[in-house]
Amino acid sequence: MAQFDKKDLERRMNGAVESLKGDLSGLRTGRANVALLDPVTVEVYGSHMPLTQIATVSAPEPRMLSVQVWDKSNVGPADKAIRSAGLGLNPIMDGQTLRLPIPDLTEDRRKELAKLAGQYAEKARIAIRNVRRDGMDSLKTDEKKGVISEDERKRFETEVQKLTDEIIAQADAAATQKEKEILGQ
Repeated sequence: MAQFDKKDLERRMNGAVESLKGDLSGLRTGRANVALLDPVTVEVYGSHMPLTQIATVSAPEPRMLSVQVWDKSNVGPADKAIRSAGLGLNPIMDGQTLRLPIPDLTEDRRKELAKLAGQYAEKARIAIRNVRRDGMDSLKTDEKKGVISEDERKRFETEVQKLTDEIIAQADAAATQKEKEILGQ
């Protein structure tokens, strides 16, 4: 029986698109949103953890985020992680609470965020192409084992490439939509 599973490849490629959409939802377009901090990971207890696993994130005001860190020793690493996440946010420490004033979106900041959206999209495209590579390698292995013929391998490779092109187009569309939102077009 062939190991090639097109449904599995499709599921994995769609996972990359869903991850991209999650990352893009964290890019703000003007208001404070707790999803803005979703991509932030903090190095604590010897490993990298999402910020939401060491603190409570809330939006008490339209232009302010509040991060209530549960363990006092994690306030410094959380502050450092937020500053280095490339979101353009500068936390203000208030005990175990970090207050994050959301600055108005200037034209430069909008361009920065659009560029970040493009970087997220490129990561998704790379993930999708890696899944394609796995599928192609699996097909070549099956052909060497004699499970499928050369003609079948070529036909399956064409299907995998077509699927890859479709999924990459979805990722590009999501990124383009977010870039337009950010730039106010």
